[in-house]
Parts: sequence; C-alpha cells; structure tokens
Amino acid sequence: MPKINGNEIRPGNVLEHNGGLWTAVKVEHVKPGKGGAFAQVELRNLRNGSKLNERFRSADRVERARLEQKDQQFLYQSGDTLVFMDNESFEQVELPVGILGERHPFLQDGMTVQIEYHGQEALNVRLPQKVTCRIRETEPAVKGQTAANSFKPAVLENGIRVMVPPFVGADEEIVINTETMEYAERA
Repeated sequence: MPKINGNEIRPGNVLEHNGGLWTAVKVEHVKPGKGGAFAQVELRNLRNGSKLNERFRSADRVERARLEQKDQQFLYQSGDTLVFMDNESFEQVELPVGILGERHPFLQDGMTVQIEYHGQEALNVRLPQKVTCRIRETEPAVKGQTAANSFKPAVLENGIRVMVPPFVGADEEIVINTETMEYAERA
C-alpha cells in the first residue's frame, strides 16, 4: 500500500493506523507560531465506528489503504440488516444498518449505492450525493420574509428535519445533499 505524508491527508482518505482501518472525517492544517506545521485529523474506525483525534506532522508517513468500490443495488431491510445486490454477479451482501449512521433514512428501495471493500470485507456504504425527498410538513411562508436569506424548518417523509427556503411548501419534492444533510434545490 502507498505511504503518504501527514500533510497529504484529505477528508475521505482511508488510512491504516494503529492496526485498524480509519477514514479521515475532518482535516485541519495548523501552523503554530512556534514549531512545525501539522495536520489535526479526526479519524473514524471503519470496523467499529469509534473516533480518534491524531496529529500528523508533514514528516510522518501514513499507510493509505486502497478500497475497491462496487456499485450495488439496495433491495430491502430485514430488522437491523440491509440487503444489497451486486449488479454484475447478482450476489447478495448483508450489512448492518449502523454502517450508514444518521444517513440511513435517505436509503430508498432500488437505490444504487457504492459499497467499499477491503479484500472481501465490506466496510463502507456511500449514498448518491443528492437524493430527492418529499416534504411531509412545513410552516407556511410569511409575507415579506422572502426578502432576506432565511430558512424555515421542514420535516421530510423519512422523518428527517431540514431547513428549507420560505418558498418551498408541503408535499413538494426537494433535493437533499446526503453528505451535509442540507437542502440543495427543488426537484
């Protein structure tokens, strides 16, 4: 596996560190007034979900893991298990619901997702960046409120609460960014 310098770590990189596989969630480059620069990295363990904060100096070498990505179709949920099917070999893979975390409600029947494998082990599920959802309820627009850049709360059909612009009403379809879990545009 290739080694990279500590200052080359980017969010989304998968690293082999302390005997485990970790994904970089947040990376902040710090240049203190005294001493050398470093990267403050928030890591999440891909196997058990634990978090870790580490400092990597630019001279530190880190193993970057290569994950194989396969497009797979979501079939159904059975209890705490999600079932996906490989579109080429038609093999089915069962993964725990917790692998998606708070993004689980955006998973829709028949949706094609990317599952990342390390060898034969499925470690991560990537949803499409944008998903279309229907608004179940929201407040009506207040006259004159549209002049300023304001947002109002809305509840989607999947139960997720998001902030939407005042011109969006109930029973409308909107596009949600699954990475930030925020309103992107009207559908």
